[in-house]
Amino acid sequence: MDKRYEHKIKESEVLKKWEDAGAFKADSTSGKKPYTIILPPPNASGKMHVGNALMIAIEDLLIRWKRMRGYEALWVPGTDHAGFESQTTYERELKKEGKSRFDYDRDTFYKMMMGFVLNNKSLIEEQIKNMGASVDWSRYTFTLEEKSINTVVSTFEKMVKDGLIYRSDYVVNYSFKYGTTFSDAEIVMKERTDPLYYIKYGPLTVATVRPETKLGDTALAVNPEDSRYKDYIGKEIVFEDVTGKNSLPVIGDSYVDPSFGTGVLKVTPAHDKNDYEIGLRHKLEVKQVIGIDGKMTPIAGKYAGMKVMAARTKIVEELQEMGAMEKIDTSYVHPVPVDYRTEDYIEQLVMPNWFIKVESLKKAGLDAVKKGAVKIYPKWQEITYTRWMENMRDWAISRQIVWGIRVPAWYSIDENPDLFVTFIKEGKAISGKVAELLPEHKIGEISSGLQSLFAPNNAKYVIQKDSPGERFLPETDTFDTWFSSGQWPLITLGYPDSNDFKHFYPTDVLETGWEIITRWVSRMIMFGIYLTGKPPFKEVYLHGRVMALDGKKMSKSLGNVINPEEYQNEFGTDALRMGLISGTANGKDFAFPKDKVLAYRNFSNKIWNMVRFLFMLTEQENLTAEDLKSFKHGDLVKGSTDLEMYEDFKELVNSVDKSLGKYRFSDAGDAIYHYMWDNLASTYIEDVKSREDSEAKRMGLKNLSFLLINCLKVLHPFMPFVTETIWGEFLEKGLVNEPLLAKAPWPGV
Repeated sequence: MDKRYEHKIKESEVLKKWEDAGAFKADSTSGKKPYTIILPPPNASGKMHVGNALMIAIEDLLIRWKRMRGYEALWVPGTDHAGFESQTTYERELKKEGKSRFDYDRDTFYKMMMGFVLNNKSLIEEQIKNMGASVDWSRYTFTLEEKSINTVVSTFEKMVKDGLIYRSDYVVNYSFKYGTTFSDAEIVMKERTDPLYYIKYGPLTVATVRPETKLGDTALAVNPEDSRYKDYIGKEIVFEDVTGKNSLPVIGDSYVDPSFGTGVLKVTPAHDKNDYEIGLRHKLEVKQVIGIDGKMTPIAGKYAGMKVMAARTKIVEELQEMGAMEKIDTSYVHPVPVDYRTEDYIEQLVMPNWFIKVESLKKAGLDAVKKGAVKIYPKWQEITYTRWMENMRDWAISRQIVWGIRVPAWYSIDENPDLFVTFIKEGKAISGKVAELLPEHKIGEISSGLQSLFAPNNAKYVIQKDSPGERFLPETDTFDTWFSSGQWPLITLGYPDSNDFKHFYPTDVLETGWEIITRWVSRMIMFGIYLTGKPPFKEVYLHGRVMALDGKKMSKSLGNVINPEEYQNEFGTDALRMGLISGTANGKDFAFPKDKVLAYRNFSNKIWNMVRFLFMLTEQENLTAEDLKSFKHGDLVKGSTDLEMYEDFKELVNSVDKSLGKYRFSDAGDAIYHYMWDNLASTYIEDVKSREDSEAKRMGLKNLSFLLINCLKVLHPFMPFVTETIWGEFLEKGLVNEPLLAKAPWPGV
């Protein structure tokens, strides 16, 4: 046995052993009780981060534990194309070359994106392997492979037939920077300080941070219980505006908060979701004064073509000049919507989008958790889930990006002369209505160079995967990434007809980060019940985020990001895994100090030295493999340290089983750590070593051999590399029979 454990050498040797043996390939016909985990697919926008490493460490711990306990354990790996995230990452690379996506037609840009993502995908696969993940690579899935696309398209077609899909003008979250919409789940509110403008509307005054949207106002609203304004309800207010004389009706609506500002709300249905809802209730006109290009529209009159902030500045100046600005509060702090990934500002615009009616879906998802069909750990996260589901609006599922699964809709150019397209011809972008472009350009040219298509809300379309004919143009919107990844358990298991789906669905546990319970967990539950009648998993465990030492979220810009590969190279993968697992405090965020990983590297060395010591002493005592294997715990003397250590080990196994069953990973890891370090290394080995009576010493060594072999089994799900390597040493000496520890039974099973 080597003098020291060299993780850089041994880890690659162990990986090859597992791969050569096909150790983790699950058999749906084995007759064993299944235990299934679907790996949340890492985004192929770049290499894995330390949060992914935590996820893999926890899931591998669970799957190895269940495999050793006799289950047919299946862990399905995969990667996500990560539509928006991958495209924005790639566009940043293009920008360095002085290029953008607008220099290419869709097909060309898609192929370029595929090359970029496939390269990242290969790197991620290597990282997953190097983490020791005991996944079944024969079942690997990518969200843009053919079976994934077919499942997603089939689901969409079914939802269309079931009346759950509609295309409509609605207020959506829109990014001027990225030219696409975002779902509510992708939006977070961030506090910002802005001027709060108090603007006169005749006898009434309105407080707003958006004076430029007043050009799209269609009413003033007050709370019907507000005695200050009751007499104004139902009347028309006439006032001087920046565009001349104007008038607006005053309506009563309980949404208005009398305590905010003056208690009078300007209603702009085109640029605020709450205003839009008020507009629906009162049948108000929708006047969109900000376009998708971030500029004022023709409806804005003399401000048309100006950027939003420029228009705001100009309007404020004019209001002040005409005496219509009552006052300005320059230190008003309020929440604004931003993209959760980039924190870029999000505008609310009315535009056509594809939507899912969520009412029936969210009811089923709520019932699944309320009735216990899906259990969420930690339990307090059920509140987050329930609140989100109860308040969920219809889901805008289309994105104005190239990278993703295209919405399978086709527009006839004969029935839709107002289709507005942009296409690339001979390196130049050409835009216009199809009816006006066709005399000069062939339909084939438009189709092959198509970059984007904008169809009015009343456009006629056909839903199918392939083109209905040459005089049809495809929808250029792609599905929201969460629409495809929401079907991940179904896609990976070959829904609806495969043996895997019949045997392994529903899965046993979904393990993921708490921050995507709304964006991902909720969608998977809804899709699973809708398509199969069953939730896709029985339990959900939500781990906390790995934070920087100061408790802040890791960020490249702050320079506090932990690269898991650096820790693996320096301390070994086992030390990284155990360090991460020991920090999981009931799903809460936790700091991750380097010292913790160092401590578990030392633990690996301690285990290695314990086994070397055992082999040295057994050789000195002339104990053969047969002698050591003949050990029976019934031979242990009552009241002896030997029996005490054996009984403590039985308690350890029970404790670890209970902790893992409750997802208390840190408790389980601490228990095996302290038993091996404190009980065996610091106490028992010293006791056995100092024994002068030969028989007592030989009995102690037999017991120690038994305990170390079985401790390796308990520790293996946590630290698979060092334990598998040491198991090989026991195998070589004839002390164990199972060729691989990964396939050995759990103690007592």
